[in-house]
Amino acid sequence: MSLLIVGLSHRSAPVSVLEQVAISGDALVKLLHDVRQDAHVAEAMVVSTCNRVEVYAEVDRFHGGVSAITTLLDRHAGVDLAPHLYVHYEDQAVHHLMSVASGLDSMVVGEGQILGQIRAALRLAQQEDAVGSILNELVQQALRVGKRSHSETGIDRAGASLIGVGITLAETVLGPVEGRRALVVGAGSMSALTAATLARAGVTEIVIANRTFERAERLAETVGGRAVPLSEIAAELATADLVVSCVGAGTRVITPEMIPARRVPLFLLDLALPHDVDTAVRALPGVTLVDLEDMQQSGAGSDGGRAADIAAVRRIVADEVTAYLNSARAAKVTPTVVALRSRAAQVVESELGRLHSRMPDLDERQRDEVAQAVRRVVDKLLHEPTVRVKQLAASPAGDHYAEALRELFNLDPKAPDAVSRMEIEQ
Repeated sequence: MSLLIVGLSHRSAPVSVLEQVAISGDALVKLLHDVRQDAHVAEAMVVSTCNRVEVYAEVDRFHGGVSAITTLLDRHAGVDLAPHLYVHYEDQAVHHLMSVASGLDSMVVGEGQILGQIRAALRLAQQEDAVGSILNELVQQALRVGKRSHSETGIDRAGASLIGVGITLAETVLGPVEGRRALVVGAGSMSALTAATLARAGVTEIVIANRTFERAERLAETVGGRAVPLSEIAAELATADLVVSCVGAGTRVITPEMIPARRVPLFLLDLALPHDVDTAVRALPGVTLVDLEDMQQSGAGSDGGRAADIAAVRRIVADEVTAYLNSARAAKVTPTVVALRSRAAQVVESELGRLHSRMPDLDERQRDEVAQAVRRVVDKLLHEPTVRVKQLAASPAGDHYAEALRELFNLDPKAPDAVSRMEIEQ
């Protein structure tokens, strides 16, 4: 089995395409199940954010896995995604996952929200029994690498979250947001991040609008704001200075008809995929709309002017990828080493039994001395080869050494797979 990633992101596709493939809720669960049930796939996870959809899978065959996952993504989106898809396999797939977790591949380089999104994707895959030990351990390691990247470098400063960049853009139109009135549409994780960021920026009044009023109330309480039902958005638009919408339910939440004539500027930030705000609002006097496509085209937050921090994270990722791959390759040869030692132990016991039958006059002490001497000889003979094969297994072609051991000592090819984890670790 090998790790395969098939996906698309802001780097490979325009927002209009990402909007078509954006997935959540039951549709996300269905895609996850469809991928996992394919004959070539042993484990699967789907990461879906506002600027990427990626399928992570442990597959038995590269071409079979790519073809199956591509077909499923096309079917979900209803369009041919081939021009926008990228594929990463084995070592490159591990590097990509750790880069994504570290914020290096985000639209806003260094943003920390991706860690929560990957964690949520893993949690869903665990709940749906779509992941096993290999993908679970790899993703957990990637999350640790992401945390390390943020704690040991200044990449957080290099890439504020999308809302942080959005506020910066809003201030070019409104001036300082401190003392302004903001409307946040939605009450999910992105909306919570938005509300907290606005509160820290000094926004005087924060209003949360959501279909489920209770969720809006809970979020509003965390920032000292006010909650309203989604049906009251039009009334709130009459007095808001800054609106951030994060619903992404597939229908337009804000339309031109909902915005009254204004004497002061209104800045709308649409962070949802599919879009929440009808782009026709751009024709209204005094209204400015910025969406993900605008941010993508402008390159806002691409490196935040922190090249040194980004370079430091890239070094961390490179080191962690090397360490993970070395460990994974060494682990693959361990069952063969255990099988070899088991075979040697069987031979020793067989020969000792034969010796005892031929020399029945040996007393207990003599038998123990002979047995210990034979076992020491075997242990010493096997020690150097087994240590060396574990070291050599960390090289790119390390699996060949396990094959050589099985061939040289006539080990049952199925024996390594039959060795339990407990036996390996002992």
